[in-house]
Amino acid sequence: MNQAPQATLLVELLTEELPPKALARLSDAFAQNLVDRLAARDLIDGTPSFERFATPRRLAVLVKNVREVAPEKHVREKVLPVSVALDANGQPTAPLAKKLAALGFPDMAIADLERASDGKAEAFFLRYAAPGATLAEGLQAALDEVLALGKLPIPKVMTYQRPDGASVQFVRPVQRLTVLHGDQVVPVTAFGIDAGDTTLGHRFMSDGLVGLLHADDYAETLRTKGRVMASFDARRASIVEQLNAHAHDDRVVMPDALLDEVTALVEWPVVYECRFDDQFLQVPQECLILTMQTNQKYFALTDHSGKLRSRFLIVSNIDTQTPGEIVEGNERVVRPRLADAKFFFEQDKKRPLADRVPLLANVVYHNKLGSQLERVQRLEALARVVAPFVSADPALAARAARLAKADLLTDMVGEFPELQGTMGTYYARHDGEAEEVALACTEHYQPRFSGDALPATAVGTAVALADKLETLVGIWGIGLVPTGEKDPFALRRHALGVLRILIEKQLPVDLVALLREAVGCFSATPQVADCTDALYAFFMDRLRGLLRERGHAASEIEAVLSQQPSKLDDIVARLDAVREFSALPEAGALAAANKRIANILKKSEADAAAAAAATVQPALLVEPAERSLNEELKKVAPAVQAQLGQRDYTRALSALAALREPVDTFFNDVMVNAEDSALRQNRLALLAELHAQMNCVADISKLAA
Repeated sequence: MNQAPQATLLVELLTEELPPKALARLSDAFAQNLVDRLAARDLIDGTPSFERFATPRRLAVLVKNVREVAPEKHVREKVLPVSVALDANGQPTAPLAKKLAALGFPDMAIADLERASDGKAEAFFLRYAAPGATLAEGLQAALDEVLALGKLPIPKVMTYQRPDGASVQFVRPVQRLTVLHGDQVVPVTAFGIDAGDTTLGHRFMSDGLVGLLHADDYAETLRTKGRVMASFDARRASIVEQLNAHAHDDRVVMPDALLDEVTALVEWPVVYECRFDDQFLQVPQECLILTMQTNQKYFALTDHSGKLRSRFLIVSNIDTQTPGEIVEGNERVVRPRLADAKFFFEQDKKRPLADRVPLLANVVYHNKLGSQLERVQRLEALARVVAPFVSADPALAARAARLAKADLLTDMVGEFPELQGTMGTYYARHDGEAEEVALACTEHYQPRFSGDALPATAVGTAVALADKLETLVGIWGIGLVPTGEKDPFALRRHALGVLRILIEKQLPVDLVALLREAVGCFSATPQVADCTDALYAFFMDRLRGLLRERGHAASEIEAVLSQQPSKLDDIVARLDAVREFSALPEAGALAAANKRIANILKKSEADAAAAAAATVQPALLVEPAERSLNEELKKVAPAVQAQLGQRDYTRALSALAALREPVDTFFNDVMVNAEDSALRQNRLALLAELHAQMNCVADISKLAA
């Protein structure tokens, strides 16, 4: 059989301007879905290789090694059960003739059919070679599936009319469809538009229509003739390179979200430098940066110490040797935005944060939890209690908690909610508050997201813990527990924030005690149930996930967390110790022995409870193996406890390695459940003491295979 011709396939949808924040996701989904469907129809030779393209007005994909015709397939299809296909005389029946005709084989002889069991009864099977789909057939079906409503991550669907009057729905109206297989147009349609071999170039810098001679030339032809950089990634890289070049010795503030959005707004990116009046530098730079990014999509510049410059960079869609009008226009546009920020800042400073606090009574926090003022009062009380745990001044922590939410009522935060906390710090400094109080206004929100910085000050740490614990206890206590992917109050994020603070700052704070203090703050709110136990379990689930993300094995995590620790400052040290212990040659045997001991103590629960309270009586150790184990345990226990006192958990666990041989001998030679109750109790007491030593750092039985 001859191999069907292969060539690169280009599929491009030209549209009106696509939503910039969704362009990257749309491009990825369009390309991946189309390629998957072509591969499923065996129209791609080998492993799919493709390239995505996305500009403000196009979604495109270039697929390598696409067949003109898919290979034929060998099909084995059940026809009918033998009991139906043959009559009593063994002759073909009318149903058999009808079924064969329906399958396209009306003249097929009974002798040419395969007779075999279908698992239940004998049946006739038909074997034949089915021709593969042509590219036109397969691509049309794939396009129909991919472009069907609901198949792509479209943020908002548009309904529009085609020239023939029919209504269609897509993310934006489609203007042109370009489909080339090598140098040949593939006769498919989408949204009532027939495929062609032309596309459109840059809206202003090209002659418009661009002819494509071959699919492989797509990107280069658009670049040279259409003045369009079709690759989203290449365009983004070009923007970054130009921004850094224009920054000179300064640094560009370029968050990924802004870069992606700007990349989605231009076809041919060109960076120009602009300036604003130095007087605006009196405004907190976070305000200026945010207004430039949010409202104008500009890139701010700072010096190496992070101080804002009065020049900024823009990404234009026009390449010109005389950009004066472009620069002047953007400088003119940004001025009123910066003036607004300056006005908000000056107005906000006229009223101290402390005077705004009573007004929080008019802001509802939750209908079951009261106003923001009531919440602040709980935060004050809780921060005062938490402060000593983290070596913070209780009075300063309470003051910071009282002011922490006041900036929610400022004009600046009303305009830019992202600045809550940040503005509180500026206004608290202006009001003459203590520096730790001012910093806590920002820090109490930290960490805001994965990888975010933790509060740097003790007061900020106290208020951050209070804020997160109050939210967790209050929201959970009224029954709004996270379910599946739904977590509208970000309880998972708050729990992870608490865990990170306790672990990374190595705070020897009892988590359960903190939860109980937080529950106590809701004593005047009876609808809030005591959820201490449920929240502790929730914290442990989050902690398991956090530790897995950091590379710890599930068995190591369970070994430590199964002991239900309430202080988390040494969790990492315990995990590291367990990992090193696991590498010892004695680890497997000791883990198995520990598991066996736990099972014995569990089965003899009543005796084990008495044994745990008792001490080992040397006179009742009658077997050499139990005497040997007791002697070795007496040697090892002081060393283990000494290392525990120094928090050297690795050495504490390593000391247990000396117990392997006496433990193995004990189980080989000694009957624990002796008929003599005194002997039995004494042996259980020995095992209980051994079990306590073996689990001093973690439950090593969890390491047993």
